[in-house]
Amino acid sequence: MAGHSKWANIKHRKAAQDAKRNKIFTRLIKEVTVAARMGGGDPEANPRLRQAIDKALGNNMPKDNIDRAIKRGTGELEGVSYDEVTYEGYAPGGVAVMVESMTDNKNRTVNEIRHIFSKNGGNLGEDGSAGYLFTKTGMLVFDAEAVDEDELMEAAMEAGADDIRTEDGQHVIYTEPQEFEQVKAGLAEAGFEPQVAEVTMRPENTVRVEGEKAEKVLKLLDALEDHDDVQNVYANYDIPEEVFERVEV
Repeated sequence: MAGHSKWANIKHRKAAQDAKRNKIFTRLIKEVTVAARMGGGDPEANPRLRQAIDKALGNNMPKDNIDRAIKRGTGELEGVSYDEVTYEGYAPGGVAVMVESMTDNKNRTVNEIRHIFSKNGGNLGEDGSAGYLFTKTGMLVFDAEAVDEDELMEAAMEAGADDIRTEDGQHVIYTEPQEFEQVKAGLAEAGFEPQVAEVTMRPENTVRVEGEKAEKVLKLLDALEDHDDVQNVYANYDIPEEVFERVEV
């Protein structure tokens, strides 16, 4: 597969997102609810729901909360109905940005997202303006020092992985989205547990930004991630390590 994950950058972004613990549960609950609404409440027959449940449990969400979210999704309990909306735009320096959201008021959310882009030197684009630069991909990340590369590669290929790269001290395995659960299960059976396992949007190429412009990119992404309706933010930046150390996230 084309493109480079820039895992060092991703690690910093994930650390910033994970630090906002007060928002994590809300986002996870929304994902479980929508997944159940769209594909039913049985995780064995609904891969998206299974992934949402795994992520919720991985973030120490109580099982009762997950069960209630599933029941709201299937209509067994009353609850807010969310629409999935993806926004596309550009940050300073020509960095492409995709924003996945779940909202109960699309008009309000689009206006607020547009304001965040413009306030931080970016611009919200039309559908298709940035999405073509990303590919939906399964990603599993392992500490390169903790696993044997040859053994991991053999197990990954046997499980149906699409590609494996060694980047910034990590082994990163990529899969087709529909093969993600199969590869994850195959690796677990072979004794490999990933640090990160998720279906994400992988940039086909990256844009190098430095200095003040790079700081503006990070501030825009932070502001987007801080919005209550935003689930995920993806961007195709390549930013020097020292910028992350300089910018508070």
